[in-house]
Amino acid sequence: MATGTYVYCLIAAERRPVVRRRFTRLPGMGPVRLLDADRGLWLVVADAPLNRYGGETINQKLSDLDWVSRAAIAHEAVVESFIGQRALLPMKLFTIFTTDDRALEQVRGDRRRVDAMVKRVANHAEWGVRVTLDRSSRRPPKKKAKPGLKTSGAGYLSQKKAQRDAAVELAEHARETVAQLYDRLGARSRLARRRGASELPIEGGPLLIDAAFLVPRSRVTSFRALVTREARRLGRLGYHVTLSGPWPPYTFVKD
Repeated sequence: MATGTYVYCLIAAERRPVVRRRFTRLPGMGPVRLLDADRGLWLVVADAPLNRYGGETINQKLSDLDWVSRAAIAHEAVVESFIGQRALLPMKLFTIFTTDDRALEQVRGDRRRVDAMVKRVANHAEWGVRVTLDRSSRRPPKKKAKPGLKTSGAGYLSQKKAQRDAAVELAEHARETVAQLYDRLGARSRLARRRGASELPIEGGPLLIDAAFLVPRSRVTSFRALVTREARRLGRLGYHVTLSGPWPPYTFVKD
């Protein structure tokens, strides 16, 4: 059966990394193994049967979200098992070369860029922070109409304008709040990047910020403590702060 070389990640390590013996494999994939890419770099790879993972077959299956999700979970489990190494460069899902030699040639031929990324993320991990807003907890109290008075058309329009003005004020205050949080957390990180936030409901409120922080391992304790303090403070104001990690530096190995 024809096979290609599936690449999970690239590792920078002083010694040959230890490969765990049990992984949830992608269907039909061979055992996880290492390729010595020279001078402390190792590729984490597996044999991929091309009847399942050839380019045309993968393109046909990309519309099957369950299949893609299972593959992504298996891929990430292998990558994350090496998170304790000096530097970890995760590869995109379905990164496949025709042979081991072609995979090694790619790394060695791109050594300058690889070394720059290794230097960027060595002894760091990625942490994610999300902030959502519970508008119900920030809603201003409604004014009661005076007894015996009917709401006029002008009164109704005035009330609607007041509601719109309150919403604008709330949105502006929320932007300022999350910008300040981002700056505080960024000061404890080497790099920080904001991902696109959406106004779609997430956990009961709009997503105000979705950010990734590249945090030195030596600062993880203080970084998490700061997030905890900020989450407690902002929680009283109707914000919900979620911390996730540590993750391989997915966000920070992109050019």
